[in-house]
Amino acid sequence: MAENKKLSIIAFSGDFDKLTAVFTLGTGAAAVGYEVNIFFTFWGLDAIKQKQGRSFTGGNWLTKLFGFMMGGLKVTPLEELVEAAKALGINLYACEMAMHVLGLKKEDFIPEVKDVLGVASFLNLSEGGQTLFI
Repeated sequence: MAENKKLSIIAFSGDFDKLTAVFTLGTGAAAVGYEVNIFFTFWGLDAIKQKQGRSFTGGNWLTKLFGFMMGGLKVTPLEELVEAAKALGINLYACEMAMHVLGLKKEDFIPEVKDVLGVASFLNLSEGGQTLFI
């Protein structure tokens, strides 16, 4: 039986250490031939925002406050891992529900975000491989 080389990662946290783990595992797996899918939700969405750092994004005062509190990528090594993920063709997805709650649109994210998905769609995409929650 052939091994299905697929790794799906749910990136819930925007913390430096956790995003570093997401991109280290993802790029390592992609480098050895795995299909890698990363689903960014809530604070994990920070990693794929176009505007990095603290900014008032969103439609109303509450979503703008969330956008300011969330921030963005913190240091260069993490930015380099994100660039490696892009170069390796890792599939980046944004969580539709979290985007709605936070008042974000697909245009708020880097162009490499392949799609905006709901949880059920991501689970279908992940089927047959390993899934990690970070």
